[in-house]
Amino acid sequence: MSSGCHTPDQPASKSEAEKVLESKIAQYAPFAVGLDLGQMPHNERNALAYMIDAARLMDTIFLEQAWSGNPALLLRLAADKSPLAQTELHYFLINKGPFDRLDHMRGFANIAQNWVAPVLPSGPDPEAMKKMTPDEIERVVEARTAQVPRSSFYPADSTKDEVDKWISGLSGDAHAQATSFFTVIRRGPKRDFITVPYSLEYQDVLLAAASLLRRAAGETAQPSLKKYLELRADALLSNDYYASDVAWMELDSSIEPTIGPYETYEDSWFGYKAAFEAFITVRDDDETKKLAAFSSELQGLEDALPIDPKYRNPKLGALAPIRVVNVVFNAGDGNRGVQTAAFNLPNDDRVIREKGSKRVMLKNMQDAKFEKVLVPISKIALAASDQSKVSFDAFFTHILMHELMHGLGPHTVTTSEVVSIGNQRNDLRGPLTVRQALKDTYSAIEEAKADISGLWALRQLADQKKIPAAVAQSMYTTFLASAFRSIRFGIGEAHGKGIALQLNYLLDHGAVVVNSDGTFAVVDAKIAEAVASLTREIMTLQVEGNYAKAQDMLRTLGVVRPEVQRVLDKLKGVPIDIEPQFVTAETLMPR
Repeated sequence: MSSGCHTPDQPASKSEAEKVLESKIAQYAPFAVGLDLGQMPHNERNALAYMIDAARLMDTIFLEQAWSGNPALLLRLAADKSPLAQTELHYFLINKGPFDRLDHMRGFANIAQNWVAPVLPSGPDPEAMKKMTPDEIERVVEARTAQVPRSSFYPADSTKDEVDKWISGLSGDAHAQATSFFTVIRRGPKRDFITVPYSLEYQDVLLAAASLLRRAAGETAQPSLKKYLELRADALLSNDYYASDVAWMELDSSIEPTIGPYETYEDSWFGYKAAFEAFITVRDDDETKKLAAFSSELQGLEDALPIDPKYRNPKLGALAPIRVVNVVFNAGDGNRGVQTAAFNLPNDDRVIREKGSKRVMLKNMQDAKFEKVLVPISKIALAASDQSKVSFDAFFTHILMHELMHGLGPHTVTTSEVVSIGNQRNDLRGPLTVRQALKDTYSAIEEAKADISGLWALRQLADQKKIPAAVAQSMYTTFLASAFRSIRFGIGEAHGKGIALQLNYLLDHGAVVVNSDGTFAVVDAKIAEAVASLTREIMTLQVEGNYAKAQDMLRTLGVVRPEVQRVLDKLKGVPIDIEPQFVTAETLMPR
């Protein structure tokens, strides 16, 4: 096998590979993330710079979590200065690895030929790979990655069924550790499975990150920020994130950092393991004040959910802060492939039950997505008469409601049979969560729930005249246009599969129709009921912990139908998402 460096006598087809990669890179519109920090005190700028340095370390861990071969491959690509290798490096950095997040996690053809397949356990012979077509290489890589975990949360020589059987045989603390957000599964001395805490698995990097967070804490004069940074530094080393999650919920400062292991999308096997990420942001006080009133509406929305009343939560967690922020720097799981527009954290159900959850809106990211992606899509996917009904306020407000609705609805399973199984595994130590019951289907189902119930919630607030009339008049059409934005993320991704489920359901119920020219339109007389109906179906499925039904729903509805594909084919010249370039962060250094 070659060292991976490209030489001048390589086949001319390599230039064609470069063109293909350049077309893939063009799917992401460049976006300069600049922010005026001129009014920020010197010490707070220093704190911000230390946080950014800590955030960069989250990239180091995330690369390893996403695929164990990433660190070595990154070094090889960075060392090779040929045009093709540098183009590969560019797309590698967008995806945080050699797997295309917009194309069902397929390996890039040229990278796969040179590095990916031979690195995989029992990979094909490198010489044989040289004779394969890109499609054949892709099938080989897919076959190998189907047999072994792509992410490094589980042993590379294990299978999903093998790990699932082991976890199912555990109970009590052992089961809790195996399914914990903050452990990896490894082989013990006797080749048996064992759990290893993140604090040990990533010890060296976390020690450095904790030190940087403590230096940031030493600079800031804002008490709640100092408290969070100190507790989060402790958590990185202790593997106990509860106290720092609570401190993050109570954070009230001009700088709004989120750093650590949170989302579980990278764990494609079970959705148990959290990936490291960072969002280093500055609060937009004016916009935050505008949205603060939404927090007081949550209990009323919970009480009105279109599900059996016995499944509603009579008392939500007391805290439900909403923050509108502008990004300075993102890293790790917070900066790979499609960019995050907003998030609802923490994911720890204990914190949610006791304290609630916080919604963070990334305004400058949403501005860029709306301008560079959604508006161009609307001009192709919607009839000309509907294009004026697409508005940023409706887009922004629905994203907010999406995040709010993650915190509402069922979080634990109540069906007796499933609860019995859960109690057997947990020795009656706690309820079986929806996440645990739905396993690998959870992320897509939960994203669909937040989307559709967010639209349902907007209707409730519109009827009560608690949102502007202009938002109420444009929310359904804006949602429809945005559905085409999200489905382009790929149905192998949770958000893309979730939106495909919703769009197909609305089509089947006549709430959305296809015009004679192939454009799509909302049917005003049917949309509200269809939205409520799907909200009911998904939340009932969740509270029942019905894994088989979730699988069936995603299999039948989580697909791209021909009429949808025809619109997607017309969108090839429209960027799929944005590629942030953190220009302000690059200028910040602690002084």
